[in-house]
Amino acid sequence: MAGIYIHIPFCRQACLYCNFHFSTSLRFKNDLITALLKEIALCTAYHNNNHIETIYFGGGTPSLLSAQTLGTILDALRHKFVISDTAEITLEANPDDISAPQLTAWKSIGINRLSIGVQSFFEEDLKWMNRAHTAEQSVNSIVQAQHAGFNNLTIDLIYGSPGLSDEKWQRNVQQVIDFNIPHVSCYALTVEPKTALHSMIAKNKMQDTDPEQQARQFMQLISWLENAGYEHYEISNFSIPGKRSRHNTSYWQGKPYYGFGPSAHSFNGTDTRSWNIANNALYIQSISQNNIPVEKELLTSVQRLNEYIMTSLRTMEGIDLSHIQTSFGETHAQRILLAAQPYTNEKIILTNNTLKLTNAGKLFADGIAADLFEEREQATGDSELHP
Repeated sequence: MAGIYIHIPFCRQACLYCNFHFSTSLRFKNDLITALLKEIALCTAYHNNNHIETIYFGGGTPSLLSAQTLGTILDALRHKFVISDTAEITLEANPDDISAPQLTAWKSIGINRLSIGVQSFFEEDLKWMNRAHTAEQSVNSIVQAQHAGFNNLTIDLIYGSPGLSDEKWQRNVQQVIDFNIPHVSCYALTVEPKTALHSMIAKNKMQDTDPEQQARQFMQLISWLENAGYEHYEISNFSIPGKRSRHNTSYWQGKPYYGFGPSAHSFNGTDTRSWNIANNALYIQSISQNNIPVEKELLTSVQRLNEYIMTSLRTMEGIDLSHIQTSFGETHAQRILLAAQPYTNEKIILTNNTLKLTNAGKLFADGIAADLFEEREQATGDSELHP
């Protein structure tokens, strides 16, 4: 079964570190929703699976939309696709958008999972990030969501930022444990190009990140949450057993998914990836002319192998060498096993023909994956632009 991602590219204000596609102007919001609904209607079978098991409203800040508008989008998806009765339907929401009436309205249209962008429970950190909500709203949003019956709940936290002491970081994580939040995504603060944070650091107006602090707080995070009974099922994600994000897990497992909205990506589950233009005005204009502004890429077998290595190594299941042998050939499986030898025992454990990262190895996941990649390109990926 497949998943659907809906990108809502609007925010109240720009966070210091964010490099996602969004706009703080709501001027074209209605036009964009109209275009989004039309894109869904224009969608042709990207793959042979119209049965949907997950829907994810991301952004941006999709909780800026009214429940009525979100319901209209869901109705359009139900008209176009076969949505499973047990589908996981997630809404990303900022704490300042959460209230008892909103929660009731979201549940009434079928939202059954919330992803709350908390980031921190400390006022000074939220102000530094230029977040729109307060520390009090961080706490209240969780209390209200749980009271409304949203038991399938996740929050985001950021570590490794200047000014975040180990004591404050522990208190942030302890809130997750104390509230019995079933899922949490934790990210090291990353200085992305073309962000306000990058510019301010370049001008010496703000302190840069400290790699040693980030590594230390990452290891602390793993220890605290695993001791509290959480599974570290992906590098940035922890859950109590049975509460993994089904939608994000489908990405890591290479399942097919549709993406709707500007900058949204799609994948057919085998060899074709596509992405919409990351420009609201051009997206609206193109779809008004019955053209979906999408760029497509045909993945080579080497690219598909490398993507499997990269995504699977980040998960607690690890790299299945038997899968590589079956899907890509015995030679590739043996080459990867040989390339992993320098890391075995200390950073990688080989168990039952599976390569898994140790906690120490998780600090070097990207670099280790790169060392395991197949470097020889067998063909050049084809790129096709549709205006």
